[in-house]
Amino acid sequence: MKKLLTHLDWLESEAIHIMREVAGQCSNPVLLFSGGKDSLCLLRIAEKAFRPGRFPFPLMHIDTGHNYSEVINFRDKKVRDLDERLIVASLEDSMKKGTIVLKSNDEPRNKYQSITLLEAIEEHGFDCCIGGARRDEEKARAKERIMSFRDEFGQWDPKNQRPELWDLYNAKVHKGENIRAFPISNWTEMDVWQYIERENLELPSIYFAHKRDIVRRNESIVPITDVTPIKAGEKIENIMVRFRTVGDITCTAPVESDADNVNKIILETASTLITERGATRLDDQTSDAAMEERKKEGYF
Repeated sequence: MKKLLTHLDWLESEAIHIMREVAGQCSNPVLLFSGGKDSLCLLRIAEKAFRPGRFPFPLMHIDTGHNYSEVINFRDKKVRDLDERLIVASLEDSMKKGTIVLKSNDEPRNKYQSITLLEAIEEHGFDCCIGGARRDEEKARAKERIMSFRDEFGQWDPKNQRPELWDLYNAKVHKGENIRAFPISNWTEMDVWQYIERENLELPSIYFAHKRDIVRRNESIVPITDVTPIKAGEKIENIMVRFRTVGDITCTAPVESDADNVNKIILETASTLITERGATRLDDQTSDAAMEERKKEGYF
C-alpha cells in the first residue's frame, strides 16, 4: 500500500533537493547556524541529505556578543553532538579591527551583522551561505528567490534576481559574488513547529514558557538583562513568557505564554493573529523598509 505524503514530506523533500543542489553547484558553501529553531530544521535537513557522511560544508554563526546564554550553550552542544565544524564570526572582532564603530556602548548590534558576515565570506572564500529565512516572516524576505544572488559587494538587488522556473536553480557565480540559499523558504512558522514535533528535535529552553523578569516598553515585552537594563520609571514584572524567535538580546522580545511543550506551541501558533517577527523583533518595528534596507547591505 502506497504511503500518502504529508505536506511536511513535500517540504522536506524540496529542502533536501535544494541542499543537494547547493552541494553540487557550489565549491565552498557554508550553513548559517545560530542555535535557533529554523537553523535546527536546516541541520536535520542536512542530516537527511548527506548522512552517514559528513556535511559538505562547515557551520557558521555570526555572533553579536549579546546572545542569550541558553542559545549559545545549546549551539555548542549541538555542534559537538553532530561532530561538525563551527566557525564563529564575532562582531567584537570586527569592532577591534575598526570595521564596526558603535555610536554608543549600548547601541543595538543586530544591524551590524552584515559587516561581520561579509568579512567572514571574504576571509573563508564562501560562494554560498545556506540560511533559514522563510518568506512568511516579513515583506522583504517574501521577495527572495530560493537561490538569492549577491554581487561582489555582498549586496542584494530584489529587482535583479534570477528566474527559478520549474524549480530550476542557478547557483553559478563569478569570483567575489555569492549566493544565499534558503531551503525552507516555502515553510511557515507552523510548518517549522510541526516539523520539530515530527522529528522530535531538541531546542534551547527559552523557546518554552518560563518565568522571567520583564518590563513593558513601546508595546513590547523587554527582558531585563545586563544589555537591556530597566529604565527610569519602568516597573519590573515576573511573568511566564517564551521566545518565538531568538537572536541578539537587544532586539529579541518574548511573548506572554504558558506553552511549555511543542504541542502547546503549535496550538498557540494556530490561534495567534500577530506575525512572528512583528511581535518579537524590536528592530523590525521602526520601519516597514528596515529589513529590506539591511538585506540590500548584505544582511541574512
